[in-house]
Amino acid sequence: MTTMDIEAPLEASRAKRLRTATNERHDRLDHSIMDASPFANRARYGLFVKVQHQFHREIDALYFNPVLDRLLPDLTGRRRFILIEQDLRDLEIDTPVARSAPAFSNTADVDLPVALGWLYVAEGSNLGAAFLLKEAVKLGLSENFGARHLAAAPEGRGLHWKTFTAALDNIDLNDAEDSRVIDGARAAFACVQTWVDRVFAS
Repeated sequence: MTTMDIEAPLEASRAKRLRTATNERHDRLDHSIMDASPFANRARYGLFVKVQHQFHREIDALYFNPVLDRLLPDLTGRRRFILIEQDLRDLEIDTPVARSAPAFSNTADVDLPVALGWLYVAEGSNLGAAFLLKEAVKLGLSENFGARHLAAAPEGRGLHWKTFTAALDNIDLNDAEDSRVIDGARAAFACVQTWVDRVFAS
């Protein structure tokens, strides 16, 4: 091993690069959500669930994509759209009306790198949902009623996230494809931001 080998910095993993590239958008979104007081009462929480419904509707088709299923562990088990729909029923809230086609569908070829970026955002939100679940419990909700989509995976949030990021990091992509993963993650954050601004302003 040469001196150059010792001094050369290790390249950050894809997941860490994504975190750095989306940090500003992530922080803005977090502040927007909390500024909207989504846990002030059940009505405000219901608006939050509507935001979740709109976002997960955009990506739901990805959880049935056979290419992604081969690359990412337990992909179908990570799907939360059906839980969000159940949460809306628990809260006696009508399912939001779809006014446009979702970002991804079962009938179109998927831009794999972009899809990975969107899924990175979805999985990251699940990792951070422990705090949200604690706040939902104060409203009389739980993993079995009204806050199903915030529940942790059976193996725990940390391991669930680590298995996802390990698989994400190991996918062979060139530089241009890596850039599209970042584009996808930024687009996903922008999508959620749009729905937060729209739903909580209504």
